[in-house]
Amino acid sequence: MGARKMTREVAIGGVAIGAGNPVAIQSMTNTKTEDVAATVEQILALERAGCEIVRSAVPTMEAASALREIKEQIHIPLVADIHFDYKLAIAAVENGADKIRINPGNIGSRERIQAVVDCCRESGVPIRVGVNSGSLEKNLLEKYGGVTAEGLVESALDKVALIEDMGYDNLVISIKSSDVLMCIRAHEILAEKTSYPLHVGITESGTVYSGSIKSAVGLGTILYQGIGDTVRVSLTGDPVQEAEGRRSI
Repeated sequence: MGARKMTREVAIGGVAIGAGNPVAIQSMTNTKTEDVAATVEQILALERAGCEIVRSAVPTMEAASALREIKEQIHIPLVADIHFDYKLAIAAVENGADKIRINPGNIGSRERIQAVVDCCRESGVPIRVGVNSGSLEKNLLEKYGGVTAEGLVESALDKVALIEDMGYDNLVISIKSSDVLMCIRAHEILAEKTSYPLHVGITESGTVYSGSIKSAVGLGTILYQGIGDTVRVSLTGDPVQEAEGRRSI
């Protein structure tokens, strides 16, 4: 097994990743976040299964507001998953999210991204910069002749540079592809180019059977090289099986 790639430390609530800390196990709820009782029930089940950080979708203001009540009833850090609306990212932070996950390319104008960054800076909340093979920019698709590991890395680092230029570096990077070999290669390249902690996962990995195999191969290979600070085994269905899926890697 390769020596652990030393990255900078980022605190997500009470869990620190990077800087040689143990690789943290993550999962994501599939309840409606607005349904506080169902979401809390699922998160508590995830905690029992060994999940150390949990992410929930925040598609509405009601979901953002629900984060505060959810946090009061769980024991692990709560990450808000934001797709397009910068106002939801700000509301999530204001309601106690321990980290937010965004793709800056989906948020819109520089002013909107800046508003999210400023809010996170004021609250000390880290940002996970997420890029996946399905959202690669047109100019990078043209530059590399399609989706490639190199294109994924360039896209991620471009977004990191944008946020750094806004005066914030409390960041975690995530690059994902459903192509296992591409995902492995992208992480190898990225690990040589940055010291930010890496969230590792294979996107759209599939059912418990097929997804566990893809994750075992992909995540196992990446982690074996000493790359990665937090992982999610992404499966279709009950997220508790994702937390339990850590045994496959």
